[in-house]
Amino acid sequence: MIRCKPLLGTFVEISTEDGEHLPHAIEMAFTAIEQVQSLMGFHDPDSELSQINARSHLEPIRIHSWTAEVLAIAKEIQLESQGIFNCGIGHRLVEAGLLPRHINLNDQSFGGIEDLRFIEPNLVQSKLPLCLDLGGIAKGYAVDKAVEVLFAHDIQSGSVNAGGDMRVFGNLTQDIQIRNPSKPHELIQIGKMKMGAIATSSLYFAKRDADAKSYMVNPLNQEHIEFSESYSVIANECVYADALTKVVSISGNAQHPCLNHFSAHAIKIPQTITL
Repeated sequence: MIRCKPLLGTFVEISTEDGEHLPHAIEMAFTAIEQVQSLMGFHDPDSELSQINARSHLEPIRIHSWTAEVLAIAKEIQLESQGIFNCGIGHRLVEAGLLPRHINLNDQSFGGIEDLRFIEPNLVQSKLPLCLDLGGIAKGYAVDKAVEVLFAHDIQSGSVNAGGDMRVFGNLTQDIQIRNPSKPHELIQIGKMKMGAIATSSLYFAKRDADAKSYMVNPLNQEHIEFSESYSVIANECVYADALTKVVSISGNAQHPCLNHFSAHAIKIPQTITL
């Protein structure tokens, strides 16, 4: 069975092959994805993420355990990547018109994910004003939560694909196809996957005109960056694959040392590839 819904700013496809209560399990998996979107969406001014951005430098903010888990993972990857991955670049995307302006950017110096501290497991506060954007990690986490729900409903094999952030589980072997950076409407098969996750970062559809700024920002210098190749990361869980694509694409290093720490590896596809 294959079901597809528009979520997370893309289309999410769930494919499964077995299970007694299959339709209900798939619906519950989509519900989990919707909850991640509701908790961590930058576009929703009422989301927990928006509340952290608006008030965490003024008072402690109590958050859902899922939001806490994503923030903890983001802090870990920020540390292991030596700052190349940092969710605290939302204000740069707001300034570029790539994210909605929910907060006042004037006369504020924004901190990064490293400035957010856990007072309790589900209670956070920041030393500085924040404009966190979890768009580079939450989609992968949503895929993982959907897989958890399917497991809980005794679905033994399948895949969840959120716009290229994909996790395969059980006995299913999935063809892995990514877009050709030279011709983005063409797909390249790079292999097969069983029991793992993959995510890809690229800019082939990101810019609609020559004056538009890239949505990829280097946190170390706060500058928008451009690159023509694509980077895919394979990991055990999609949350890590999703976030680590930002590390390798911003650094331009498909052998970045932090990949080993997370038992992941990267694939770089140059723009000059021909089929």
